[in-house]
Amino acid sequence: MILPNIQGDIAMFNPTDFPTPSLISVNGVTLEVFEAGRQHAGNPIVLCHGWPEHAFSWRYQIPALAAAGYHVIVPNQRGYGHSSCPTEVTAYDIEHLAGDLVALLDHYGYEDATFVGHDWGAMVVWGLALLHPNRVKQVINLSLPYQERGEMPWIEFMEQCLGSDYYFVHFNRQPGVADAVLEDNTSRFLRNLFRKNEPRREPEPGMAMINLARAETPLGEPVMSDSELAVFVSAFEATGFTGSINWYRNLDRNWHILAEVSPIIRQPTLMIYGERDAIPQSEKLNAFVPNVTVANLDCGHWIQQEKPEETNEVILNWLAQQRIA
Repeated sequence: MILPNIQGDIAMFNPTDFPTPSLISVNGVTLEVFEAGRQHAGNPIVLCHGWPEHAFSWRYQIPALAAAGYHVIVPNQRGYGHSSCPTEVTAYDIEHLAGDLVALLDHYGYEDATFVGHDWGAMVVWGLALLHPNRVKQVINLSLPYQERGEMPWIEFMEQCLGSDYYFVHFNRQPGVADAVLEDNTSRFLRNLFRKNEPRREPEPGMAMINLARAETPLGEPVMSDSELAVFVSAFEATGFTGSINWYRNLDRNWHILAEVSPIIRQPTLMIYGERDAIPQSEKLNAFVPNVTVANLDCGHWIQQEKPEETNEVILNWLAQQRIA
């Protein structure tokens, strides 16, 4: 098992230790997929990254899960890395994103798997469990709790509550504007975004992600080493941000897609929160995810990268308990 070396408070990982990817054609696209523990075929676990991330965000979980007896499957989802980046915005709705994961299971010959998601990856895993419940054995999600569908489409609701500059809304109402700013400032944006222990401050006017991309000085401390950050920077310098931002541009479409689906997640579920994450914890989680176990770690949003050993311990302990139950 490869464990992180700690220099100061930054977990260090040599990017050359990351698995070599395969390009797999599924669901009308090609996915760049990283694997470990192939000798454990029959016990799959699929790790789904968030925005603006990469399969590399799971670098500390992959060896730990493989050592624990899992066939670990980690795709760069559509819009990311060397995976396909369709031009149509609607190609990134929850049907397509969940369909990619179902097709990935079919490719490996698996009926179901344990799915792990962080941030937007968690949103995809929640949606997958609703749309294809028979393909999801267990759910482990980080940072983003289950989102109640509500009576109003999500972007419309956010615009009403949080205003037009809120980045989810801005991505939808001003397509292409943020994409261009982030592309022009890729390295600075990602350097400023992947931070921890940031001081509390009053919200500033304007669109948060554009402000981050233009900020000269980052706040707090870096989540990762320069060599790790370079993996993310290189990936987004190659692809740009439009494909990944198109996930946001389908939120209202997803709201309509899920209209006729039972809203209850019935699989055994582990929800991991960062206590300093800006994303609030759900007060209604048990109502929609009745078989949930909740864990809290002393960190911000980038949970599995900020606290790799603690994250691994929580996940592996929970998985062991599920095997016994």
